[in-house]
Amino acid sequence: MKTTKIIAIILIIIGITAFGYQGITYTTKEKVVDLGPLQMTAETTKTLPLPPIVGAITLVGGIVLLFAGTRKS
Repeated sequence: MKTTKIIAIILIIIGITAFGYQGITYTTKEKVVDLGPLQMTAETTKTLPLPPIVGAITLVGGIVLLFAGTRKS
């Protein structure tokens, strides 16, 4: 396989998963209390929203790249 086809397939997979997940969730730890040997932390869950347009752009870009790669051959 040529590199353009591999990149196109990767973009298509990323586009499909972007539609499925709609965002990236991650957890951070923050210090709440720090009194000498006594330390308390709190876990905070944050979400980085991923708009559907990002998934659409990567999906369409992968499809266009895949067809452009097969036309050149």
